[in-house]
Amino acid sequence: MSKLTLKTEGERFVVITRRFAAPPEAVYRAHTDAALMQRWMLGPEGTTMPVCISEPRLGGRIRCEWKMPNGGGFHLTGEYLELEPFSRIVHVERMFLPNPTPDNHVETRFERDDDGTLMTMRMTLPDAATRAQMLATGMEHGMEASYARLDKLSVS
Repeated sequence: MSKLTLKTEGERFVVITRRFAAPPEAVYRAHTDAALMQRWMLGPEGTTMPVCISEPRLGGRIRCEWKMPNGGGFHLTGEYLELEPFSRIVHVERMFLPNPTPDNHVETRFERDDDGTLMTMRMTLPDAATRAQMLATGMEHGMEASYARLDKLSVS
């Protein structure tokens, strides 16, 4: 399957695409089931997620806490805004690094693609400066490491 692609659009948008060998139902579930998220959504090697709360319902909470190999850490909070099981998730999230970042509105689509799934994630940031700050964190590398882990999970 192809690797992650990250593109910017305008001043406020980031669009990420990636193909998975698993069906949309499995990839969707991996993005909403807390136990699965703790196994793959870790970023760079050695990072752990000791806390993961995911309540996949309208208004449901999201909270993920990561511990880095160097002893540092950060967390994310958010809420689910829309859920169309197995095809679309819309949520808002904010990172605490340690101070909160402005809200990032995220729409993730899961489309059947031959023998797997094409995932398209569109992030809407409040302004160009926030987007630049987010991209400077190395998020692309961390996301690819996480999605490579997801490829190895048996989630179908």
